[in-house]
Amino acid sequence: MAFQTEFNFVLPKGFIDQDGNLHREGVMRLATAADEILPMKDARVQQNPGYLTIILLSRVIVKLGDLRAIDTKTIEKLFTADLAYLQDLYSRINQMEVPSYDAVCPSCGKKFGVHVDFFHQEG
Repeated sequence: MAFQTEFNFVLPKGFIDQDGNLHREGVMRLATAADEILPMKDARVQQNPGYLTIILLSRVIVKLGDLRAIDTKTIEKLFTADLAYLQDLYSRINQMEVPSYDAVCPSCGKKFGVHVDFFHQEG
């Protein structure tokens, strides 16, 4: 099984370009350490920490419809529903996976997977 690094998406509303064309389908790649660290040096982020999201998304969205490039100006012009959707997608695809271990039921001998989440334990 190949490791998935790019994820297709469809925006709820869509981006409307300067010619009035609607772009809804796109591709987001996994973030790298540089994607999260380098924007912290950007003056726009230092003046407004909320701008980090705009820069991050402009770095990890590799395709949006027929647009030649996706930059911060593109992300700034998204509808808020689309921005929220992309923030959620970014969070879901970049979160650490919960480890899974094989186990065997001592009573019946049936094999099953057990997920161990060290960060979200009940108690």
